[in-house]
Amino acid sequence: MGMGAPNHKIKVEPNAKQIYSTRNILKFLIYSLIGSFMFFIPITLNNVSSIPIDHMVTWIKQSFPSYVSVYAFIVILLGAVYPFISKTWNKDKVTMVFSILKVLGFLVAILIFFKVGPAWLMAPNMGPFLFEKLVVSVGLVVPIGSLFLGLLIGYGLLEFIGVLMQPIMRPIWKTPGRSAVDLVADLVGGYSLGLLMTNRLYKEGKYTAKEAAIIATGFSTVSATFMIVVAKTLGIMHLWGLYFWVSLVITYVVTALTARLWPLNKMSEVYISDKADPEVVIKEKFLQHAWKHAMEGANNSLSLGKNLWENLRDGFIMTMGILPSILSVGLIGLVLAEYTPVFDILGYIFYPFTWALQIPEPFLAAKASAVGIAEMFLPALLVVDAPLITKFIIATVAISSILFFSASIPSILSTEIPISIPQIIVIWFERTVLTLILVTPIAFLFL
Repeated sequence: MGMGAPNHKIKVEPNAKQIYSTRNILKFLIYSLIGSFMFFIPITLNNVSSIPIDHMVTWIKQSFPSYVSVYAFIVILLGAVYPFISKTWNKDKVTMVFSILKVLGFLVAILIFFKVGPAWLMAPNMGPFLFEKLVVSVGLVVPIGSLFLGLLIGYGLLEFIGVLMQPIMRPIWKTPGRSAVDLVADLVGGYSLGLLMTNRLYKEGKYTAKEAAIIATGFSTVSATFMIVVAKTLGIMHLWGLYFWVSLVITYVVTALTARLWPLNKMSEVYISDKADPEVVIKEKFLQHAWKHAMEGANNSLSLGKNLWENLRDGFIMTMGILPSILSVGLIGLVLAEYTPVFDILGYIFYPFTWALQIPEPFLAAKASAVGIAEMFLPALLVVDAPLITKFIIATVAISSILFFSASIPSILSTEIPISIPQIIVIWFERTVLTLILVTPIAFLFL
């Protein structure tokens, strides 16, 4: 043995036999199939078609209604005190404001939970709507979804899809190929599951700040199941096929456009801290490279127990951030929409567009477009009695604008993606105007 030989371990790269082992192949296939089934495959139970995670949430809500409310109340309490216990409440001005809003959210929760709030708060479309329809659902969807998220993205499927989708995702949306998994999760599972995935991948260094912001504000739309609720409310279920595909295509065309507009086009292209794990650009033999990357992902994966625990922990912390924010920020948005002329005034911002586009009842359409930032369901309620073309246009705007203060904006702000409220509002305005411009000719053409 030579003198002075270095006394450190040499990192041994896994050989091909190890990477392509039967164990890795089975991990990739079994865990990815279970995750895909839970996130992506609609099944019909009790005459309701939805993804299995949503069915699980529905079953829990219906089987244990009182326990679920208590659980949501406890999570709101934990979310309100967590910033102060972790001593992060005053790390910057935005965090300080949201820490105070979370305490306000807990106070609102007390009034709603114990049914001692004033009449305006206890109106069905105010406190009870926020608590029962949004808080309880999100409070269950995010932690349950986080468990299966570990199976979906932790064992090679993300890498496999990422390579195959590179030629599509990067040129159109300026996001990595792996974000295709995120896009589908958003569509079938809704914004809360999508944001859970986006935040996780951003924290793992798989997205830059810019990519995460494009995905969070452009892919995180409401689920297809909620589109049915909008269509039923407006009496356009006879146009369901047209409505679904028009909304879908326009939502993602608008995302491609906003990715090229300020503020998204000027956002930082750096990765979080030192965890950069950028996607390797593939130019040829896509299927072969996809399989290789999938096997490497499975080989480098965490144990099942550790993976599930880390995802559940992250999901629960995110839930603690979202729930009190929905009750405070969401309530403020609904109060402004219901009891003040704020959205009448905001309607004038969109009026030149709705008037120039010759949308029937242009001011009603303008106000409905404006009110969407408070809660995505409000535009539909405003135009229930409007002409069919106006209803179709606003139904599409409600889906494509994506960003609203009752839930999706607090959810985005509860992630670690570095995007501010002013930036979100600008993106919402761009999305709304672009959607109006794109959907109106289609509505006139087909209706």
